[in-house]
Amino acid sequence: MFIGIDHGTTAMRFSTGKEEFKISREEARDFSVDDLARLAPLDEIEGIAVCYSMGDGISAVTDIGNVKNRGIISREGAGKHIGGGTRVYDEIKESGLPAVVVPGLHRASPTDPRFKAYSHQASPEKIGILYEVVHDLENDVVVCDASSNTVTLLVTNGRITGAFDACIFAPGTRHGALDVDAIRRIDRGESSANDAFLRAGVNYTVPPDLRTETMAMFAAMECAAMLLLNPGAKVALAGTMAPAIAPRVGELLSCNVTVYDEWCASRGLARIARDVFLGATAILGLAVER
Repeated sequence: MFIGIDHGTTAMRFSTGKEEFKISREEARDFSVDDLARLAPLDEIEGIAVCYSMGDGISAVTDIGNVKNRGIISREGAGKHIGGGTRVYDEIKESGLPAVVVPGLHRASPTDPRFKAYSHQASPEKIGILYEVVHDLENDVVVCDASSNTVTLLVTNGRITGAFDACIFAPGTRHGALDVDAIRRIDRGESSANDAFLRAGVNYTVPPDLRTETMAMFAAMECAAMLLLNPGAKVALAGTMAPAIAPRVGELLSCNVTVYDEWCASRGLARIARDVFLGATAILGLAVER
């Protein structure tokens, strides 16, 4: 049995690809490895793929025993810090169960070097989403994960080309890029940069009747930007907002859009765990180091 663990913005999701459960990140502060028995007896677990925060301290899928500082450069930066993800990671590491840590995408990643104009491209759970989508739609895909934040990624010929991170382009419901007004508030000392990021989503910036349409427009724009690099790629949406924005995104792009639910990341991570522990040496162009 193989398990994928999605460190999401609001929840931790656990999946074998068939069985699954989730807990809020606040509830995750009380997580015990014995909770995995909800999916399978612990002695039947053959491998786990786990994510943590930005994953910017590693660039390969790496055995958890060889990862320093949970695979990150620093806990400082864009995001909400609760402690649940830390608890889950540490419980998995200390359990002795076979596990790998999935990296995020950043300047040390084997992506198109032009994307490295920005220090960070995507957090690790997005790799799980990509892996699940590529399994279904084959080797050329654009995937937009739209929920609390919005991140769009491109795979070309089975390798990750690059991604737009949440603080660069399209807003999510809660988080988004810092505009001129946000920069001014930061400069006046009225807000930290991270607080401004956490309140830059459409729930804070546009009226309720425009929020879904706004997210759909910007998600379509990110997908269209990726399609410039791979015009034949298929388009997929994931995340909690995917069903709501999919019809409009499809209209704007004039193409079919495949929709995935909130379990896409954890299912894809379970698939990564299975393939890595069965001998895969690369995942979408990312090296495996075990």
